[in-house]
Amino acid sequence: KETSSPSLGKDRADTVIIGGGCVGVSLAYHLAKAGLKDVVLLEKSELTAGSTWHAAGLTTYFHPGINLKKIHAYSIKLYEKLEEETGQPVGFHQPGSIRIASTPTRVDEFKYQMTRAGWHPTEQYLITPEKVQELFPLLNMDKVLAGLYNPGDGHIDPYSLTMALAAGARKYGAQLNYPVQVTNLNSRSDGTWEVETPLGIIQAKRIVNTAGFWARDIGNMIGLQHPLIPVHHQYVVTSTIPEVKALKTELPVIRDLEGSYYLRQERDGLLFGPYESEEKMKLQESWVTNGVPPGFGKELFESDLDRITEHIEAAMEMVPVLRKADIINTIAGPITYSPDILPMVGPHQGVRNYWVAIGFGYGIIHAGGIGKYLSDWILEGEPPFDLIEVDPNRYGKWTTTEYTAAKARESYGFNNIVGYPKEERFAGRPTERTSGLYDLLKLECSMGFHAGWEQPHWFYKPGDETGYKPSFRRTNWFDPVGREYKQVMEKVGVIDLSPFGKFKVKGADSVKLLDHLFANVVPKVGSTNISHMLTPKGKVYAELTVSQLYPGEFMLVTGSGSELHDLRWIEEKVTRGGYKVEIENVTDEMGVLGVAGPYARQVLQKLTNEDLSDASFKFLQCRHLKLSNIAVTAVRISYTGELGWELYHRKEDSVLLYSAIMEAGQKEGIDNFGTYALNALRLEKGFRAWGAEMNCDTNPLEAGLEYFVKLNKAADFTGKQALKQIKEKGLKRRLVYLTLETDNVDPEGNESVWHNGKARAIVIGNTTSGCFSYGAQRSLAFAYVPMELSKVGQKLEVELLGKNYPATIIQEPLVLTEPTRMRLQRKSESPKI
Repeated sequence: KETSSPSLGKDRADTVIIGGGCVGVSLAYHLAKAGLKDVVLLEKSELTAGSTWHAAGLTTYFHPGINLKKIHAYSIKLYEKLEEETGQPVGFHQPGSIRIASTPTRVDEFKYQMTRAGWHPTEQYLITPEKVQELFPLLNMDKVLAGLYNPGDGHIDPYSLTMALAAGARKYGAQLNYPVQVTNLNSRSDGTWEVETPLGIIQAKRIVNTAGFWARDIGNMIGLQHPLIPVHHQYVVTSTIPEVKALKTELPVIRDLEGSYYLRQERDGLLFGPYESEEKMKLQESWVTNGVPPGFGKELFESDLDRITEHIEAAMEMVPVLRKADIINTIAGPITYSPDILPMVGPHQGVRNYWVAIGFGYGIIHAGGIGKYLSDWILEGEPPFDLIEVDPNRYGKWTTTEYTAAKARESYGFNNIVGYPKEERFAGRPTERTSGLYDLLKLECSMGFHAGWEQPHWFYKPGDETGYKPSFRRTNWFDPVGREYKQVMEKVGVIDLSPFGKFKVKGADSVKLLDHLFANVVPKVGSTNISHMLTPKGKVYAELTVSQLYPGEFMLVTGSGSELHDLRWIEEKVTRGGYKVEIENVTDEMGVLGVAGPYARQVLQKLTNEDLSDASFKFLQCRHLKLSNIAVTAVRISYTGELGWELYHRKEDSVLLYSAIMEAGQKEGIDNFGTYALNALRLEKGFRAWGAEMNCDTNPLEAGLEYFVKLNKAADFTGKQALKQIKEKGLKRRLVYLTLETDNVDPEGNESVWHNGKARAIVIGNTTSGCFSYGAQRSLAFAYVPMELSKVGQKLEVELLGKNYPATIIQEPLVLTEPTRMRLQRKSESPKI
């Protein structure tokens, strides 16, 4: 066991990392290895204190998310060679792991996950019960229908892993100092930090909070309430089991999903860890209200085997040799949970040079990959790939302690629940973040959760099967969404778009700032455009609509999920460039209604004296007007691609405005529509979505966004030089538009795309989003494929639930947008609908 004497060593550092668990030490290792000088890690007691030392140490390639698989894969590859690099043994076992399916729905889930595995380099197989038994001969096979097998999985000793990373970090020049407690943090006007400790102050260019279940205490020092809560996680270790001892090879790790536990070999016995239901599991809520008790470091909670009885029984049924085993050790320790179990990783909005890597429910498998990911982001100024699902800025002021506790309970209890597409979880809802229409609409529709907001997914009519009925196939919303689609295409529909992120930007340098921020030109006064913020390497960081309302005064609108993600990026550019602007986040104060469909103008014209005719109020224009005496900022734009307006107004006017519009549209047969119909409409029009067709994994040229990227504009916008080089070199892949011949299943996005080559069928790309096209009566998807296979007419296959369906690349869009149809009509060409 290594020792360290408390000392600061220096009074200045480039990066100060607070917390010496496996994540913090991994970040120190990666930053130092990449050549960053002056990396200092401060740990209040000793390395691995907190959650690391008592972790069960599981490592798996599996993750239902797409890019988190990259984090897992990097961690495993790093752990395989760490001993050789540092000379420190890490106790890494790789016997593989098997997730057990014992219901037909679970088999569907495995097929759904395999669909997403084809275009990833990590090994994963759907295996038969016979193969499961061959790999794990001690199983009772009565209920086993299939297994999801990852050969490279296993477990590692968390203490040894952290010590090896620490040895590596020191080898490359990082300083790991402990016991040194951080007692206060002061941000200076130049964006640097003073980190106060009992041994003195270190001045740092940036700080990274990797403090585990102390992360809240560190956040509190600077006025941030990180939504984290410690959960009591228990696992038990048995004495030697003769049948286990007699095996020639180590057993793979088992995850019995219906029993909700993991089980692995530990020497000649077994180690077994369950996830209790949300009613039985235990939170350490007192730590949230009162802080972590001083001195808590390598202590454990009292175990409570009564809480896990049903899981023990399920495990004894699945692995009968457990019945005869004695429990020799029970570990009950704190693991930190965020509301959705995903960690919070990256720079934090609203505070300069403050980064976090906190909330790790699975810290051991994430540590290596997150250390590398954060190190790359810190050194290169942009993330190496897109991980918006772990962005700390997905939470905001609406994330209360009550919400965090309710969600952590649910997330822990749902650890092994079936992962359906379009999943909704209901604990902690609604938050305070409801639109003005929530109370009016909540009983009429199925609500979805978007960044704290409730937003209608689809609306009920008499005779519909109501409620949330998740499925891997078409379900109860399929026909109602078709009805709403038709409503917008043939009449007029209203949608609540209040969750949009909305910012006001004004000031002497506002035009200059936006010209530097966006790849598109700055719109003229009274106009709106779609603009993209790019990273220095030319990736799509964000997509917003930009409206110049008055000279130098702008409204920026982004999707609900990227509100603070985008705001942070803008604020950083303002600070770095010294722009004289004011930015106001008006997301919670403003409601937004979308009105769309052929009769949209007719309905709205009844409510105003302003001329809404095409000649007077053109597509992509914006203006202030009164509808039924309510002040709105109206933008003639619609994500449906049909004639429509977005109406921005005070949230408290939402009910009045909505009621006036619904009343005015009675003759036209006006009705509501939700986000599922909106998605079908936008896909038919060939509109890209941020987070699907474009993100930090894609550049705008391969995503087909050339129209919005003005490489010839004078301003040197972020990413411009990189894009010029990308264009010069030529693209390797391109976004294409596919129709599919399917049955009772539709593409969602991230499915494998196959091509029957001369030798054999291979995976050549992936879908990004998809749905059923109610206009064409067939499935539709966007997909990335190699340039040589991207021509219209090319035959491909898309894998859905274990079956490959024929797909054809078609000319986009399937349905022309309303402005295009009008333009062609004026030229007397026949428009394609």
